[in-house]
Amino acid sequence: MGVIKKFFIASMLMWIIPVAILYGFNNNLLPGSSDLSPHSLTLWSGFLAVISVNIVIAFYIYLAMKEPSDKHEPDPAFLAEAKAGVNLSPGESSRSSESSKKEE
Repeated sequence: MGVIKKFFIASMLMWIIPVAILYGFNNNLLPGSSDLSPHSLTLWSGFLAVISVNIVIAFYIYLAMKEPSDKHEPDPAFLAEAKAGVNLSPGESSRSSESSKKEE
């Protein structure tokens, strides 16, 4: 559940922060933004919005790398089926697929 929560928060921040930056620049809410020309205002707001998204992505990657890897264990049924599939010879796999088609 923690992974999905982190992903959801990062996704929301990737939308909220750039929109807030653009809104702040375009409505002169940020100090000094009223002194800029329209061209400079567009460049600075776009540049800072892109940088903010990259910061959020870097923070999400940092959190993902910090998460312990020993916490995740594969499903035992999946492992058993995968090992059985690897141990089959090529001729056996075609026969087993034909027999499964006959069962259907």
